[in-house]
Amino acid sequence: MGLGVGSGMDVHAFGGGGPLMLGTLAVDHPRGLAGHSDGDVVAHALCDALLAAAGAPDIGHYFPPGEPEWAGASGARLLGLVMDELARRGARPLNAHVTVICETPRIGPVRERMQAALSAVVGAPVSVHATTTEGLGFTGREEGIMSQAVALIERTGL
Repeated sequence: MGLGVGSGMDVHAFGGGGPLMLGTLAVDHPRGLAGHSDGDVVAHALCDALLAAAGAPDIGHYFPPGEPEWAGASGARLLGLVMDELARRGARPLNAHVTVICETPRIGPVRERMQAALSAVVGAPVSVHATTTEGLGFTGREEGIMSQAVALIERTGL
């Protein structure tokens, strides 16, 4: 028994037509994110935070880039599989927080839906914040999106 804290981050460049998947939601935007899976930087960062909190290997260990099985895989699917891994390890999430870093799209209009969707998959409260980089760097030039996450888990001991 005990607690675990983990952090995660992910970044994807804009590429292709879409849809733009963020926090398991299709967000209205003219461009999607490039990636082997659906490019959901929010779900991917959260996966890594949860895995780190449980002392597990990172997301790339479980879902290697380039593996045909994960081509186009949704962030919701990956997050669900991470939850299965936590359960196997005798861990359950207590809460998590994600920060989305981008100039566009605006996260405010979808924040509550995103929090609800992520919380439903994780089985614990997930809060979402957003910020910009004030026009600096690749996110400021609207070349991509970055996300950071932190998660708190309880080791229930099996």
